[in-house]
Amino acid sequence: MNKRKKRNSLKKIFSKSKIVCLTAYTAPIAKIADKCADIILVGDSVGPVLYGHKTTRHVDMDMIIRHAKSVVKNTKEAFIVVDMPFGTYETSKHEALENARKIIFSSGAMAVKLEGGEKVADTIEFLTQNKIKVMGHLGMLPQSITGRPKVYGKSEKEKKQIFKDISVLKKVGVFSVVVECTLKKVVDELIKVSDLPIIGIGASECCRGQIIVTEDILGMTELKTKFSKKYFDFFPVAKQAVKKFSLEVINGKYPKKNQCY
Repeated sequence: MNKRKKRNSLKKIFSKSKIVCLTAYTAPIAKIADKCADIILVGDSVGPVLYGHKTTRHVDMDMIIRHAKSVVKNTKEAFIVVDMPFGTYETSKHEALENARKIIFSSGAMAVKLEGGEKVADTIEFLTQNKIKVMGHLGMLPQSITGRPKVYGKSEKEKKQIFKDISVLKKVGVFSVVVECTLKKVVDELIKVSDLPIIGIGASECCRGQIIVTEDILGMTELKTKFSKKYFDFFPVAKQAVKKFSLEVINGKYPKKNQCY
């Protein structure tokens, strides 16, 4: 409990004009992200990013809790949110509460994130009524994708639904909502009509904050999207280091006497 008290509170975070959000699944990345991120998301993107799964649907409770524990243990400042995996909250609100509690109490995280709006509103309301902090997720929903990912909000039906969804999420008590891969003009309108803090990813520069997969901006993945910006090219540097090690072993230059016990 003492460790939680030291962390940034939601009140402090949302008093800022811009909010920085990053993902983390491992100790090294968590330590880096904690230096500058207000919110760290232990996302179900861990499946594709670390395990090579094609979708986030392969992530289960054991996997997300294992990584959440590592992130909580290796951070001090950031507010930690954990994705509820596919299949852990859709069946019933009681099962959702049991799983949300398990994630939070097992890992030490502060909140969970659920995908969807109106369809999961009753479940989210049940969680918030039971003192579970919840972040919402609208727009493109990775757990619902069956074909190729697409930009959300192009049709009038989608536009109307996202406006309805954000209104519903506000009423049921989410503290913020991620809006993913949604037309900028739709998100800009959404910002004007809702005071719910919107965290964008492939959305709009006008969002209250931005979230990105840390491994994407470090060049540790091969993801190519319009919104993803690479700030570091990991693979060439890593390959060079590994090649140098390999050559030193082959040529008898590693290890030297001072590297032996």
